[in-house]
Amino acid sequence: MAAPAKSTDASVSVTSGQSATVLVAENVPLQYSLILDHLIGDKRPIKDLNPTVMGALPSPQKTEEQKMIERGMESCAFKSLIACVGGFVLGGAFGVFTAGIDSNVGLDPKDPLRTPTAREVLRDMGQRGMSYAKNFAIVGAMFSCTECLIESHRGKSDWKNAVYSGCITGGAIGFRAGLKAGVLGCGGFAAFSAAIEYYLR
Repeated sequence: MAAPAKSTDASVSVTSGQSATVLVAENVPLQYSLILDHLIGDKRPIKDLNPTVMGALPSPQKTEEQKMIERGMESCAFKSLIACVGGFVLGGAFGVFTAGIDSNVGLDPKDPLRTPTAREVLRDMGQRGMSYAKNFAIVGAMFSCTECLIESHRGKSDWKNAVYSGCITGGAIGFRAGLKAGVLGCGGFAAFSAAIEYYLR
């Protein structure tokens, strides 16, 4: 009889100990919930993403002059100017190249049998180069300006900006020869811009 009484007392003591442990556990929050509060909860401290903390070299604070220069370089006017200068140089080089391989450069229409002098050849090459340079500069400035304005209006930087800009530029250039030429120019420039964006991206 003594042994069962002891076992009963032991079971009662174990049960009371478990209930006391459960009551204590209910009153004390769990450790992982505290960790979650500090990681993703309201108690999470906001840390400054300083490059030194992330293992990179510290970058100095930008001055107002640097910010102003960056805003100027990101403006549509500056982009159009760069495209205009680049188009002028590229167009001039292309015009001189095409004039160099053209056998009719320097020939006089009134006397086609006469051999042109070096000065006449150089003059014709310069005139063709200047003509190509002006055309390329105008097209480059128009394309860059319209693309920048469309990108600023849409708030996105994707291939559609170049397609819209190509259509506007080609349509404006071709519209001088009529409505049909404007439509063809719009479609041609848009397709060319889409192909260039596809290969570049």
